[in-house]
Amino acid sequence: MTETRTHCPYCSLQCGMSLQRSGRAGIEVREWAEFPVNEGGLCRKGWTAGELRGSRERLTTPMVKDRETGELRAAGWDEALDLIADRVRGLQADHGKDAVAVFGGGGLTNEKAYQLGKFARVALGTSQIDYNGRWCMSSAASAGNQAFGVDRGLPFPLEDIEQADVVVLVGSNMAETMPPAARYLDRLRERGGQLVVIDPRLTATGERADLFLQPVPGTDLALALGVLHLLDAQGAIDEDYVAERTTGFDAVRTSVAAWWPERVERVTGVSTFELRELITMLTGAEKVMVLTARGAEQHAQGTATVLAWINVALALGMPGKSYSGYGCLTGQGNGQGGREHGQKSDQLPGYRMIDDPAAREHVAGVWGVAPESLPGKGRSAYELLDSLGDGGGAKALLVFGSNIVVSAPRATHVTQRLESLDLLVVCDIVMSETAALADVVLPITQWAEETGTMTNLEGRVILRQQAVAPPEGVRSDLDVISGLAERLGSPVPFSTEPEEIFDELGRASAGGKADYSGITYDRILAEQGVFWPCPAADGTPHPGTPRMFADSFATPDGRARFLVQEFGGAAEQPDASYPLHLTTGRVLAQYQSGAQTRRITSLPDQGAFVEMHPMLAARIGAHDGDPVVVRTRRGEMKAPAKVVTTIRPDTVFVPFHWVGANRLTNDALDPSSRMPEFKVCAADVVV
Repeated sequence: MTETRTHCPYCSLQCGMSLQRSGRAGIEVREWAEFPVNEGGLCRKGWTAGELRGSRERLTTPMVKDRETGELRAAGWDEALDLIADRVRGLQADHGKDAVAVFGGGGLTNEKAYQLGKFARVALGTSQIDYNGRWCMSSAASAGNQAFGVDRGLPFPLEDIEQADVVVLVGSNMAETMPPAARYLDRLRERGGQLVVIDPRLTATGERADLFLQPVPGTDLALALGVLHLLDAQGAIDEDYVAERTTGFDAVRTSVAAWWPERVERVTGVSTFELRELITMLTGAEKVMVLTARGAEQHAQGTATVLAWINVALALGMPGKSYSGYGCLTGQGNGQGGREHGQKSDQLPGYRMIDDPAAREHVAGVWGVAPESLPGKGRSAYELLDSLGDGGGAKALLVFGSNIVVSAPRATHVTQRLESLDLLVVCDIVMSETAALADVVLPITQWAEETGTMTNLEGRVILRQQAVAPPEGVRSDLDVISGLAERLGSPVPFSTEPEEIFDELGRASAGGKADYSGITYDRILAEQGVFWPCPAADGTPHPGTPRMFADSFATPDGRARFLVQEFGGAAEQPDASYPLHLTTGRVLAQYQSGAQTRRITSLPDQGAFVEMHPMLAARIGAHDGDPVVVRTRRGEMKAPAKVVTTIRPDTVFVPFHWVGANRLTNDALDPSSRMPEFKVCAADVVV
């Protein structure tokens, strides 16, 4: 029986797996031990990923909303695509090109993300395109670009983690969000290294730590400022590195002078003893690695927080040094590649900026259109959604790979914006909460039924290979894009062949920060992934770049930037009406909005819950399992209480995989990344 080597459909690890056909329609997940990221290991979600293929909830025919009944009915592909094209033409004729918007996803393959950006700018002529990855890693991306001149989540392979002396995890629950990667933490400690975990909750990752710090939600920035203050006070700055490889340190040194340990303790809740213990670990190590994740980044000061931790890493002389430096643990499956090639409102392929004339000329030349025909910068993800319909923005929205109703901040408001549209089109494999609102729903292929590349958290470009044919009636997103482009009279054709599209992506990215031009499908298969940048080369192929910054940074002068950061705190502080901090996150058995994982029967679906400390539970009269109501200024939700001693008494936690959590979250935006403040807002809990 034939086995096909491919990769998991979920998180940014993109674990290697082998798929074997089982019965008429089923697929069985098997081990691919040689793939270096996971070495054959998978989490529970990975092992059960094949079950969705045979689900009764799988969509297999297009559906169109009946104008008389308001109900969705089955339709043929031509009818559905013709209807979309006709409505799009009419809306653009009446309201202009930007009357139609596109919303993509961080789970789309590189080929889909590339084609989607090209489709928006060339076939639709709209500037209104963004994607849900804006809510994933955008603050770390903004910080990386500012400090290092380039954004690659991990500028080194994941395996380097186990070789560090000290690893500092800020806002990451790696043991539950990407379990196969936790082996690197275990190996780190087995060889004598130390792990520091910073989180408002003592998670399964925190339980592995040599030092666990539990700050008030939204104060990671203040903690980083205090760390740098003490490093400087103790003479632990690598002055030679700072002088030779960076700029801007003097101003940063002055700015952190006021963050003495007692002030840090008042703001963060982290004791001066714990803070000094962290400093002792950092100053006693030759190889220090600082890794951030959503807990530190999904804030209105997320970019500033990441930059402050980058300042710590630079002050210690770590970026560019072996088994050291700063990195971001990307969340979504293609959270890295998905933002590199054009589905963000401000970017073109190769991580080029859309307002750069040279970038526009290069990409337009590859596409075969005039540079001046390309629209300019559009709205960021939340701003795009906030403006929809009667909000004064686009009248139509085409959604690929995102379940906005569950995942958007201030979700009730965003749902109202979706409901006010003249046309909502959703491509999905199941009837998600967002698809249920649509005027047209298009059934598309899932990961095992298609071929395409992804770029994992290391910057490793890998290849998902088709293992089985899709069900009859199901088409790829690439087919949808091509079919709509043809109906809309696109000046250039849109291929549906992934490898052909990837080759074009390589030409479009050539010379950009994320240069894929030297990567081919054959190389990916032969080398178990290729790290970008990998430019095309005459003669000997470029080897790819597993480790960055050894000699210089991607800035004009080759030096990293220290940048001054000022702590402002969360956008919304507790008060008499809302005395608690609310934070959100993931649980082990579910993924993102849960559209897929909630439909896999082998995965436990416990539903939403409200995690709280026994002191809080006693104060409000709640018991474990009792229903409680969480309220914020934007809405409320009801769910069972989960009483634990591992969370701060002033904080409650709600997982975001179910409808409800993001009805509560704050839509305050980071001024640089436009990341919403998912991770903290003021709340109250009552029985």
